[in-house]
Amino acid sequence: MLTSEQLSNFRDQLNNEKKDLLVRFEQNDHFGLERGHAHESVGELSSYDNHPGDEGTELYEREKDIALNEHEEIHLGNIDKALAAIEHGTYGICEVCGAEIPYERLEVLPTTTYCIEHSPDQFVSHKRPVEEGVLMPPFGKFDFDEKDESVAYDAEDAWQEVAEFGTSETPSDFAYPNDRYENSYNEADENIGYVEDFENFVGNDMYGNNIKVYPNEQHEHYEDALDEEGIMTTFGDLPAVEHEPYTEDAMKKEKNKNSRE
Repeated sequence: MLTSEQLSNFRDQLNNEKKDLLVRFEQNDHFGLERGHAHESVGELSSYDNHPGDEGTELYEREKDIALNEHEEIHLGNIDKALAAIEHGTYGICEVCGAEIPYERLEVLPTTTYCIEHSPDQFVSHKRPVEEGVLMPPFGKFDFDEKDESVAYDAEDAWQEVAEFGTSETPSDFAYPNDRYENSYNEADENIGYVEDFENFVGNDMYGNNIKVYPNEQHEHYEDALDEEGIMTTFGDLPAVEHEPYTEDAMKKEKNKNSRE
């Protein structure tokens, strides 16, 4: 059992903590935590002339202050509960099992009224913050093998489409920089609208037969890459194609020829 001197020391410690919290709550009210918009706590009338980054900082700081304020309100409730236990002569006794709470535990946590076995705060959550689900690499949130990789329009495609309008990165941020600033983002050279390079210039009939190559610059680059590697396409070697230089007239002529066929 606790001695009278020990109980007196715990009572003084709890009362001092309570006074500090009450002063902090009064100061927080002056800073506008109980008010509406964050502007009211910093004296702003409008967001019109504020940078979005500054607005985000103010919102984050306000959310943090409110969370800390709520945490201290809970702590104040625990202090009042412990002080009431001292007045009723039950301080230092677990309110669940009636066992004596070790003095060492009360020294570390003077607001507790539970032994360590019956503490309501034993559960430790292993759930990660929800923000991590947004910040992780786009393909990291999908569960599939690399061989079964989805080709649907997903988070990565959405990011790349937005990144075309510019990011905070510059060509100097990459090991193999792109010549253009609008392409300064990861996998900027990825195909858009088709998966394989040959889909940009190879066609077939509705049954998958009569494969035909429609010559363009992409076709030339693809043939050069195949020749350099000494390999063929997944559907066999590309048919030899003779064509005029890729001028606008030549392309129109090729298009009219295909339409007649």
